[in-house]
Amino acid sequence: MPELAQAFLVGGCVRDALLGREVKDFDLEVFGVSYERLARALSRVGRVDLVGRSFGVVKLTTGSGVAYDFSIPRRDRKVALGHKGFAIEFDADITPTEAASRRDFTINALMFDPRRGEVLDFFGGQTDLRERVLRHTSEAFAEDPLRVLRGMQFAARFNLHAAPETVALCRSIKGSYGELAVERVREEWFKWAAKSSVPSMGLRFLADTEWLEHFPEIAALRGTPQEPEWHPEGDVFTHTAHCCDALVKLPEWQAVDEASRVAWMLAVLAHDFGKPATTHQAERDGRLRTVSPGHEAAGVAPTESFLTRINAPHVFRDRVVPLVVNHLAHLQTISDRAVRRLAKRLEPETIAALCVVITADHNGRPPKPPCVPEGVKALLAKAEELRVQDSAPKPILQGRHLIAAGMTPGKEFKAILNDAFEAQLEGQFGDLEGAQQWLRSRLA
Repeated sequence: MPELAQAFLVGGCVRDALLGREVKDFDLEVFGVSYERLARALSRVGRVDLVGRSFGVVKLTTGSGVAYDFSIPRRDRKVALGHKGFAIEFDADITPTEAASRRDFTINALMFDPRRGEVLDFFGGQTDLRERVLRHTSEAFAEDPLRVLRGMQFAARFNLHAAPETVALCRSIKGSYGELAVERVREEWFKWAAKSSVPSMGLRFLADTEWLEHFPEIAALRGTPQEPEWHPEGDVFTHTAHCCDALVKLPEWQAVDEASRVAWMLAVLAHDFGKPATTHQAERDGRLRTVSPGHEAAGVAPTESFLTRINAPHVFRDRVVPLVVNHLAHLQTISDRAVRRLAKRLEPETIAALCVVITADHNGRPPKPPCVPEGVKALLAKAEELRVQDSAPKPILQGRHLIAAGMTPGKEFKAILNDAFEAQLEGQFGDLEGAQQWLRSRLA
């Protein structure tokens, strides 16, 4: 490496270290060296990957398996619409101050000089980090509208309030949302769903910047009233924000894999999407109340619309929608038959997952104290008794049993097996001996 070359740890790894968080991704920016010389120098240390060449990035993996992203400074110039409409120019003479100025927020513009052991802070990022302020670094922020959605998930991950001037700048570019590729929109929503510590801060950031209008299924929740006796916290948007905050506090959510955290958070976000269309006043218990009958089923269409809007893969749609539709299941009669059928309706999700969503919904009603609802306890107990808390019932009677009973494979197999599974869900049998007895009766 040339003597004049300087390398600094930059961005998220510096921010996370200052917050006392575990640092998993290491990014370094190297000044005073060309891309080719950087790659050659790093190749002497470990395995080098040049997949980020067009962005001036070299990925280095050391013998210990730790990966580092090295980059050289570049100037990004907006030349066209869209996230690809930038002309990238590499310049080894760019100063650290200039390089930091092109980063989105002050908390991400921090650098660390490992030689001197000091933080380089050109834009007050350390103060903003201490005071929990999300502030854009420069007016170049407006060139990439994705930065607003990044602000949404940063606000939620680090419990940040946006600076007034940042809110104003985000409002001024809300018309550029259409430039964003849906894949990039999904990435930011999924980070919000998987990594938030206070998810409501992200939702309120979208509301303050007026970007919530790009997600009408959520925007419709604002101003939709609720019965004060049941929901003292306010309208449906306020309730949903509290529910998302309640979810991240549950140990069950914290313990699962990232895909499940995303699916469950999106389900909590969407669980009341059906209320704007169903809420009205009606007499209940001798008084006029605000009610939303049937909002679970009415939530299917807006939930699917939102998931399509953010380009969520079908595997997430298949998990989220059943959780939305069944989020009041704990209020129904909890019988063997009902719980077996519920487990089947939820597939590929589970009763255990549904109970996490229901608990988050229940706890999103301050000042009502958080707890696990009695209906959830009963539902979980019955599901554990039936061994369906973590998976749906599987058909006991199979085609091979029909053949063993002397039947010849044919079109009637499917009808018999379907009827057998229905009988199993109804509780007419629960083991193979009972299934074979049911088959004999059916054939007779």
